[in-house]
Amino acid sequence: MPSNSPTDKSLPPGLYVVTTPIGNMADITLRALKVLAEVDLVAAEDTRHTRRLLAHHHIDRPLVSYHEHNEIERTATLIQQLEAGTAIALVSDAGTPTVSDPGYRLVQAAAERGLPIFPVPGVSAAITALSVSGLPTDQFTFVGFPSRKKNRRAEQLADLARLSHTLIFYQSPQRLQAFLDELIETLGDRPAVLGREMTKLHEEFIRGTLSDIIRALDRKGTIKGECTLLVAGAGAAEPLGEEEIDAAIHQAVEDRRAPLSDIARDLAARFNVNRKRIYDQALHYRKALDKK
Repeated sequence: MPSNSPTDKSLPPGLYVVTTPIGNMADITLRALKVLAEVDLVAAEDTRHTRRLLAHHHIDRPLVSYHEHNEIERTATLIQQLEAGTAIALVSDAGTPTVSDPGYRLVQAAAERGLPIFPVPGVSAAITALSVSGLPTDQFTFVGFPSRKKNRRAEQLADLARLSHTLIFYQSPQRLQAFLDELIETLGDRPAVLGREMTKLHEEFIRGTLSDIIRALDRKGTIKGECTLLVAGAGAAEPLGEEEIDAAIHQAVEDRRAPLSDIARDLAARFNVNRKRIYDQALHYRKALDKK
């Protein structure tokens, strides 16, 4: 078992970025346990959550909160302690700190001052889901949580639509189904995998197209737990001819009363063609429809 005796401490001072389990408490490395047992202080996203993890592994260390609401002021205090020769572990509630979690400011400030920073790697929800997805793993884009602002999110998805490799998203269960609808509208009904409650008792993977996942979630009703969504990249299809692209523009203008700038952005990303060319043609069709 890790020892909490001060006489057994052998860690040099510095910031230790320690990865913790995403669900199953056994998914933690021996090195992470050793570091957590020997640091002077643990900076945790939620001290209650981290205290349960430490207690499970028979570790008792001082804890201080470090989360998105206090990270600016708390960073200054922790930097002072690091400069004084303290060994501090940075942990988030699950997985790797700073990856879609608080901690970036502290790591950045420590790096700017030339303070020692030690990575203590382990589990990541993104890589965990990717490893069992069955989707291509040679290249992927980790998006994390998409923007909560609808217009910004639409821009993000339009930019991602042309990428040919696997896309990895984090999303809350409350926003998941609406987000799936947006993905289909912008990316098309692609193959995808939803990982939910990974490594926990109710772990589940839903595979199929994006619309298959929507139907599966509809049958479930209430959605609970952390969700990681992987979506296949754009296929290497033969380029469309001018007539086919024009037909798609005409259909989009007829079907959607969206601003022409939105239609141009989405179709330009889908077909990988000039946005102005799409906009000009869409404007022509819109004027023709308005005259009817």
